[in-house]
Amino acid sequence: MTEPSPRALDDLRVVEMGQLLAGPFCGQLLGDFGAEVIKIEPPVTGDPMRQWGREKPHGQSLWWPILARNKKSVTLNLREAAGQDLARRIIAEADVLVENFRPGTLERWGLSPETLWELNPGLIITRVTGYGQNGPYSPRAGFGSIGEAMGGIRYVTGDPNSAPARAGISLGDELAGTFAALGTLVALHARARTGKGQVVDSALYEAVFALMESLIPEWELAGYQRERTGSVLPNVAPSNVYPTSDGPVLIAANQDTVFSRLAEVMGRPELADDQRYSTHGARGANAEELDELIAAWTATLTSDEVLDKMHANGIPAGLTYRAKDMLADPHFKAREAIIKLAHPEFGEFPMQNVFPKLSGTPGEVRSVGPELGANNTEIYTGLLGLTAEELEKLRADGVI
Repeated sequence: MTEPSPRALDDLRVVEMGQLLAGPFCGQLLGDFGAEVIKIEPPVTGDPMRQWGREKPHGQSLWWPILARNKKSVTLNLREAAGQDLARRIIAEADVLVENFRPGTLERWGLSPETLWELNPGLIITRVTGYGQNGPYSPRAGFGSIGEAMGGIRYVTGDPNSAPARAGISLGDELAGTFAALGTLVALHARARTGKGQVVDSALYEAVFALMESLIPEWELAGYQRERTGSVLPNVAPSNVYPTSDGPVLIAANQDTVFSRLAEVMGRPELADDQRYSTHGARGANAEELDELIAAWTATLTSDEVLDKMHANGIPAGLTYRAKDMLADPHFKAREAIIKLAHPEFGEFPMQNVFPKLSGTPGEVRSVGPELGANNTEIYTGLLGLTAEELEKLRADGVI
């Protein structure tokens, strides 16, 4: 048998506090690449994400096995002094603490960065909140939807004739978790040089705002306010959804050379030299009439015919995938983008794989989300050295 490939974060221990999505998504990303992630949950109830999700076969969340994959679960009442003491002991053995409570919560529990650094000077403390650790809004409760609105993406999403829309996923939370994971890795890199830990401050609204491209200088310097534009971006053409005889396709031919190839495929090579369409700026200014020309052509063909022509000529094009399309797609299969793991209730449980792919130290999904407190004995007796009697008393007292 060949030895399993090493994982990039095999040598890291992460303690994850908090609940719902943003902080735990950061923990998921770190765990995907090998970190030991010890998730601390309230006794009895656990993380509410254990119950979230529209569909709940067997009465169980389909979200939890993904968000909590590769993690270990321990129960601990952080509102009790005994629970706070145990938390300090676990954190003293960790490289990273990830938390997404409101600012000041750790401090009230005697778990401030300064206190934790006395125990563990190299600790990276990754804090995920709605508005960040300082500023006038920092005490406010913050969910991903509010961060999406404040960060700017809600206003520019949707049909121009309708109210702002949202993506059908928790975009703000997952962006904040992604930036938190990035910040954690940067801080760990700095620790390798300095030996010192630091705080990583990831705010929901700022994670969304980071994606907003040139929104600010467009307004400040050019007086241009981005608005909702439906399926297109202003002044980027052709890049839209076009009809065929059996359903829509997406075509993105907004680069000069790519548009020339599209014009050839359409049997209209003269369009590439037409002053209305010959440059990026001209196509953007005349996007509506150009889209009408392309739509008139695609409507005479099937979606497969259009896609075959696009792919054969190096023109980006594709379909809008749903879950069933992803499961059936040969490229998803070849790339192992979807994997299946054993689950005690569901049998084979499908989920997205680890991304990005690393050639030398790839990530891996090793387990689905654990049962509540599944690792209490391992962590409390193994890592902290408690006796079975001490563990039983902690259970009886409601501490774990």
